[in-house]
Amino acid sequence: MALFFDTEWFDARLTAAHLSRTDAARALGLTEGEIAEVWKDQRELSARDVATLAVLLAVTPHEIAQHAGISTPVSKPSLSLSDLAARLEKVEAELVAIKQALKARDA
Repeated sequence: MALFFDTEWFDARLTAAHLSRTDAARALGLTEGEIAEVWKDQRELSARDVATLAVLLAVTPHEIAQHAGISTPVSKPSLSLSDLAARLEKVEAELVAIKQALKARDA
């Protein structure tokens, strides 16, 4: 169960996005009764729910978890292709340096 659910914050975010609790329920695949349980702090959000609400309300998953009173693990963004390419280039350069050092030592 959540430690607290900041109903006012969620309602304000929904209003700012021109959405209703019914829209939030629909986005989460919940019934109106189930979303009411979330708002009354009787139903905890899953990590998937946190991510969905973050997109719906245009905030970070951390903000959703914080205002829902939960500590939901949020996966870190994966490395971009350019980050991976840079890391691979560094590894390859180090490999070349190791090979050269081994050749020099054996010569």
